[in-house]
Amino acid sequence: MTTLLTPRPTAGAREWAALAVLMMPVLLVSVDNTALSFALPTISQALHPTGTQLLWIVDVYPLVLAGLLIPMGALGDRIGRRRLLLIGGTGFAAVSAASAFAPTAELLVAGRAAMGLFGAMLMPATLSLLRNIFLDPGQRRIAIAVWAGGFSGGAALGPIVGGFLLNHFWWGSVFLMSVPVLLPLLVLGPVLVPESRDPRPGPVDVPSVLLAMLAMTPVVYGIKAATASGELFHGLLSAAFGVLAGVLFVRRQAVLAHPVLDLALFRHPGFTGGVTVNVLGNVGLYGFLFMLTQYLQLVVGLDPMTAGVTMVPGLVLTVLAGFLAVRAVRWLTPRTVITAGMLLSAVGFLVVALADLSAGAVVVLVAFCLVGTGIGLAETLSNDLVLTAAPPHKAGAASAISETGYEVGAVLGTAVLGGLLTAFYQRHLDLPAALGAGSSAAAHETLGGAVGIAEGAGELGPAVREAAFAAFTAGMHWTAVVMTAVVVLAAFTVARVLRPATR
Repeated sequence: MTTLLTPRPTAGAREWAALAVLMMPVLLVSVDNTALSFALPTISQALHPTGTQLLWIVDVYPLVLAGLLIPMGALGDRIGRRRLLLIGGTGFAAVSAASAFAPTAELLVAGRAAMGLFGAMLMPATLSLLRNIFLDPGQRRIAIAVWAGGFSGGAALGPIVGGFLLNHFWWGSVFLMSVPVLLPLLVLGPVLVPESRDPRPGPVDVPSVLLAMLAMTPVVYGIKAATASGELFHGLLSAAFGVLAGVLFVRRQAVLAHPVLDLALFRHPGFTGGVTVNVLGNVGLYGFLFMLTQYLQLVVGLDPMTAGVTMVPGLVLTVLAGFLAVRAVRWLTPRTVITAGMLLSAVGFLVVALADLSAGAVVVLVAFCLVGTGIGLAETLSNDLVLTAAPPHKAGAASAISETGYEVGAVLGTAVLGGLLTAFYQRHLDLPAALGAGSSAAAHETLGGAVGIAEGAGELGPAVREAAFAAFTAGMHWTAVVMTAVVVLAAFTVARVLRPATR
């Protein structure tokens, strides 16, 4: 029989130990995402995916995750958040181990989709449990800073761990590492983490779950089709279908007695502003990572381990900025700190847009430091605003919406910015006329494909490599221009939404 523990108003050693255990899945997800980004060139050479398949290897996990986060958050409120966390941890470890040995790109995509299913059980539970473990507002804000820093800290650790693994083992090792990381959660979670649930839960509405998935998948597929594959009509048609499903989902939530998504939460400006920051912050972070990992390895020529080390300062600054935000709100409003963080991120993208990318990696890494610092400032406070706006018994649903913002941002970051980068790369790629049609088509798919073609092109190799590098850096310039405009517009939008400044 499960004992429901009531946390003390002031957290003690047990509560902080529970936080340490809850950081295991958070670190795992962020380590996995960063390490996977570094493994993309190796996966390209080993499994020979198309450009679209390469994007799906990255995107299918957050896509499935985003579609299921809200239903899983509601399920955790119903059956117990700790229970759902442990089920998700067990499944995630098993599927990750199987994905490490996928023989084809199609099976790797399927494995990533299954990881998304179990990941959707992990992530809402971690944040929602913090809402119920840390009742003191100041301690909760610190705990959320640790939680948010875990994503960035894992991202900082990911390049080191992933680079080491890729330098010594095959690409599947970045998935296999999930097993030892999750073991502390599975062993210590039942002992240290108190169970919590909604005392009066409603039933999980299956049509709402299906509509949530139908809203997410077609939209992201449409973005990919329109940007990466050039199928504008099919892309728009698919996206329109997803939008229609989203409208039906919202309308259904408005009439249900026990909705999967409580629309009343969005009436609170702090909640709406926080979710918006989570979406746009991760669009910038994951889009930048998609560009940067390929740039460092394929254009600059660094091995995975060295490329990972060079990214650590920017990712560490992201972590430190989260704790700085906790101190900053003693004197400034969350609205001011969040807006300043987003504008700082925009400056980072502007640096990429204006820099000479052929001169070396230093300027791009400085830009990454600016983007990471700005996101660290903004997202710690955005999560606090989301949790504070929701009553404790709705912590799972609120956390799921916040997490959905994270994962939608991750999807859009790689789908939209990755798709734009691919489209700009293909548009600017000017290959030697003597290169065969088959080789030319392969070089147009991805930068990794072009580098592979260059290695076997004999005397044409240097010309192919130079053309591919020029096209890719041109794509980085234009993608950064688009992102600068988006982040600046978003910063002013969020400042307007948060106009009744919240402390």
